[in-house]
Amino acid sequence: MKIYQSRSFEKKVKKFNEHEKHELDNEIKQIIQNPSIGSEKKGDLRGIFVHKFNLQNRMYLLAYRFIREESLELIMLGPHENYYRDLKTYLKNR
Repeated sequence: MKIYQSRSFEKKVKKFNEHEKHELDNEIKQIIQNPSIGSEKKGDLRGIFVHKFNLQNRMYLLAYRFIREESLELIMLGPHENYYRDLKTYLKNR
């Protein structure tokens, strides 16, 4: 399976330390093994899945979607505050 990262996702991951990156990699591996681990959104965000997990005692959300059946696109990563508003804005301006 090919994995693509959006520009927004790359910028956020650059700020993480090595331990946080390792934890994030484990979460991404879980998504690959069980694609339905995240919940599919409705309405404006149809087709987008969001996986919630804890990182350094803080809740993070990871938005992703499948491109055909063989590719995974990691769209956005961030804390819950204003996450869905920012996600809608990002997808609208793409």
